[in-house]
Amino acid sequence: MSAEEWYLKGNAFRKESKWHEAINCYIKAIELDPDSPAVEAKRMLDDIMAFYCKDMYNP
Repeated sequence: MSAEEWYLKGNAFRKESKWHEAINCYIKAIELDPDSPAVEAKRMLDDIMAFYCKDMYNP
């Protein structure tokens, strides 16, 4: 598969909230094309996965 196909597959997983599958697809796309839009998409998902709001856990 091409980098663009991996990127689009990652987008499909992201829309289904399958975060880990989406990240894996973005990584494959980045390996094939370091300038792929998957770089930004993966960064955004990494930020989402790393989000922590202390107020949500300590009301």
